[in-house]
Amino acid sequence: MKQSIRDKLDHLTGRLEELDLLLSAEDATRDMDQFRKLSRERSEIEPVVVLFGEFRRVEGDLKQAEDMLSDPDMKEFAEEEMKAAKARLPELEIDLQKLLLPKDPNDERNVILEIRAGTGGDESALFAGSLFRMYARFAERQRWQVEIMSASESDLGGYKEVIARIVAANGQGAYSRLKFESGGHRVQRVPETETQGRIHTSACTVAVMPEADELEEVQINAADLRVDTFRASGAGGQHINKTDSAVRLTHIPTGIVVECQDGRSQHQNKAQAMRVLAARINDAQTRAAQAKEAAHRKSLIGSGDRSERIRTYNFPQGRVTDHRINLTLYKIDSIMDGDMEELLTALNTEHQAEQLQALAE
Repeated sequence: MKQSIRDKLDHLTGRLEELDLLLSAEDATRDMDQFRKLSRERSEIEPVVVLFGEFRRVEGDLKQAEDMLSDPDMKEFAEEEMKAAKARLPELEIDLQKLLLPKDPNDERNVILEIRAGTGGDESALFAGSLFRMYARFAERQRWQVEIMSASESDLGGYKEVIARIVAANGQGAYSRLKFESGGHRVQRVPETETQGRIHTSACTVAVMPEADELEEVQINAADLRVDTFRASGAGGQHINKTDSAVRLTHIPTGIVVECQDGRSQHQNKAQAMRVLAARINDAQTRAAQAKEAAHRKSLIGSGDRSERIRTYNFPQGRVTDHRINLTLYKIDSIMDGDMEELLTALNTEHQAEQLQALAE
């Protein structure tokens, strides 16, 4: 084990003892915000310290076994102990390194999902609908909630654009599972509108953004906002199409525009639009930071480049290929029905491997 990693683990061991003293003090609950903050820190540190304790115990067993080698009666037993310890130590070291990897502060957040039809006309809009169903079915399998915030439907079905909020249950982070889905998704299939049986290629852009904590993290000055109201279009009942309930927000400094018209009232649509706007501004700031970091170290997975083609869905061949990790799965029907676990796990594993490599450098 590298000395720098051992030093960090020794520091965390000392910090856990310090936290236990602070949390057991008589006045520990006087400031509940501070108490919760320290409790959260302790829950993050404890698994690392427990595993480091196991690592040191196995190290001790190895040293004891080496000392016993000189005793002829104990030599065979000592060799077995040494073999077991030498096999176990590398496993524990990798597990410790994984626990020490920097955590993405957005991992526990809910998600704002945007899918936009790109090249391919009506077929692209139909594919956008298929992608939205894929993510909605995946969310359903996780028992997460999906709320459509804004949708622009195409004439033949599907979406020109759809924005949805995905809310994870039981403290699970929707963003941690879906954050590598941003980018260009390409489909190759015979469209429903095709009479000659030719395979067409079309594309959609997917953006997965962590939902900002209300407006705490993203300071939006009212003077920087232009608010326009207009009459909602499409089906909506008697009331919704007779009043200016739809809202368009323009953030003047960044030029970001958000429209919401699916709610029943102007107030509801404005609240939804503000939520999407905050997520987009937060996402733009994060991607700018990622781009700066990528200039120093090229990451295959977490580049966040929306223009990058990340995946191809080839229906005639029944395959889905993720180009970032060269993974091809021949189960397109089950993936489009929300069975994304194998795909998402492979992306997370690759990203973790990149982080471990950086830690070792």
